[in-house]
Amino acid sequence: MLKTHATIAAALAVSIALGCAANAQAAKKPMEKCYGVSLAGKNDCKAGAGTSCAGTSKIAYQGNAWKLVPSGTCTTIKTPKGHGSLNPNA
Repeated sequence: MLKTHATIAAALAVSIALGCAANAQAAKKPMEKCYGVSLAGKNDCKAGAGTSCAGTSKIAYQGNAWKLVPSGTCTTIKTPKGHGSLNPNA
């Protein structure tokens, strides 16, 4: 019985370690700023005049507010106002 518990514990430890390694790899994935894709108050930073940083956008899909997304995906993100942009839109 003790051997069974040890085997289960070892398997669990390996599973956790593999999961952590996968998360670490995902965290290192290159990101890019994507304008016009964040919901109101959900931008990552800078949302135009009178705003300072994260969570300050007042309008959903605001053209000058950006969100970090995986590199190469920005312009494929479709919103009710069009696709994401790599450049700010007024």
